[in-house]
Amino acid sequence: MKKSYKIEVDCANCANKMEEAAKNTAGVKDATVNFMMLKMNVEFEEGQDPKSVMKEVLKNCKKVEDDCEIYL
Repeated sequence: MKKSYKIEVDCANCANKMEEAAKNTAGVKDATVNFMMLKMNVEFEEGQDPKSVMKEVLKNCKKVEDDCEIYL
């Protein structure tokens, strides 16, 4: 399953950090961040609950970029 989320981030480098943090979250098969569009596309592993996985993604993103936001 793939979902798209609106994000808020200040710079392209920060967006790259968020993308890496999302990719390294359990339950995420793949993630891409488009800084220009302020969107994060996430592909979830089979059988995962997107809501609970995205809470972990947000936590991991806040660790690398504390002023970022993902609108869940």
